[in-house]
Amino acid sequence: MPQSLSNILVHVVFSTKNRLALIEPNAEDPLWRYLAATCTANGCSAHKVGGTADHVHAVGSLARTVAAADPIEEIKKSSSKWMKTKGVPAFAWQNGYGAFTIGQSQLDAVVAYVAGQKEHHRRWTSQEEFREFLANYPVPHDERYVWD
Repeated sequence: MPQSLSNILVHVVFSTKNRLALIEPNAEDPLWRYLAATCTANGCSAHKVGGTADHVHAVGSLARTVAAADPIEEIKKSSSKWMKTKGVPAFAWQNGYGAFTIGQSQLDAVVAYVAGQKEHHRRWTSQEEFREFLANYPVPHDERYVWD
């Protein structure tokens, strides 16, 4: 085959450091837009970014030449600096993240899930939600290190 083609869809979840509620409601939309633009600048495309005061969900397509860790690292690093310029000097993301592949047939449902984060988190904490992801995918993990 003369071309390299891919359609790698990923649902990424990461929290603020110590899951502190550092994302104020008035900062959400600008932060989501910033994260999406940073994703695009790193050769990927964002289908939906959203979250709550203490965590973010991003659904995107990875470029065929990019390892998942590379754009996630850049998105977290640059957005942390950006949030500090917006008056949140203590802003930081947790060290790790969760990245889960999804199929094309799941894309619309996952985009809707990300869009409905406020409603979803009236019933579940971000930790309960993330544990559910780990169980559903299933991802081997050590609970002692998931929340740092």
